Amino acid sequence: MRGKHYPETSMSKPVTLTVNAGVATITLSQPEIRNAFSDEVIAEITAAFETVAQHTDVRAVVLAAEGPAFCAGANLNWMRRMADYSREENVVDAGKLAAMMHTIYTCPHPTIARVQGDGYAGGIGLVAACDMAISADSAQFCLSEVKIGLIPATIAPYVLRAMGARASHRYFLTGERFDAAEALRIGFVHQVVTADELDTAVDNLLKHLMQAGPAAVRACKKLVLDTAEREITAQLTQRTVEGIADIRASAEGKEGVQAFLGKRKPAWLS
Repeated sequence: MRGKHYPETSMSKPVTLTVNAGVATITLSQPEIRNAFSDEVIAEITAAFETVAQHTDVRAVVLAAEGPAFCAGANLNWMRRMADYSREENVVDAGKLAAMMHTIYTCPHPTIARVQGDGYAGGIGLVAACDMAISADSAQFCLSEVKIGLIPATIAPYVLRAMGARASHRYFLTGERFDAAEALRIGFVHQVVTADELDTAVDNLLKHLMQAGPAAVRACKKLVLDTAEREITAQLTQRTVEGIADIRASAEGKEGVQAFLGKRKPAWLS
């Protein structure tokens, strides 16, 4: 996944992680290179998501970025190194990017992409790997790999799930740029707002997530991951039966039902 390419300069820390009131915010923090990917950035994003996955007090994760771009693909020095890689070295390198995408996608907490600016190539993969995405209306997107003779292979499973096969046929093959309105139309993002409204829109999603049962939210995410686009078989049906039985029998499930019947707030909102 290679988008616009930016040389490395004297740079700030590539990724920051903060946790406040149950919300972890992972921020791409190299606006001077439009938050472009490198080995270090991929490793730090992976580590940040691995860290929040272990935090039981985290209820949601926001993936954000600083500056005018969300993520602009690969930086120039990384591209130069890869140009001389053997096939075996390329397999190892691509495996790290694929592992990062899988770590984001399978994070047990709900994830929200806060897209304040342009997303190119691998940057589109970051958005697609999150459960929800809200974009500023000024953002532009591009699967630009074909323009330099490559393909968006490692991000493809996530982008296909986000925008569907029909839109992917067009934008994978043409490498065209598309705007936030088109991203909304094809289902790639869930909401488009002005830049001034972006934080309010993200906070609104967080409010809904915080009002729901924490274990139920995590179980619902796992349900989607385990069920989406799978053939409906007896085995899959049985997993769904066991899933609802498990949550009904759990302390949180019992508390939620009792609170509803008793017309009171559940314990997690007390």
